[in-house]
Amino acid sequence: MPNLGFPEIMIILVVALLVFGPKKLPDLGRSLGNGIREFRKGTQGLKDELEGSLKAQDVPAPVVVPVVSPLKTEVHEG
Repeated sequence: MPNLGFPEIMIILVVALLVFGPKKLPDLGRSLGNGIREFRKGTQGLKDELEGSLKAQDVPAPVVVPVVSPLKTEVHEG
């Protein structure tokens, strides 16, 4: 996603002002802020629930088993 500079943000704000009008724009911004806040609360709640579920399962740590190479040979002189 490209970064928005000051001129791009100003153009977006002017278009929004023309489309929605000066009376509706503050309400629109407030509604958008509330929606984003609720979305963040929901995703944080879901994240906390998943982490709690993983901790409740008590998944054991993986066991590391050393590997012995079968290619070692002993030479016996007799």
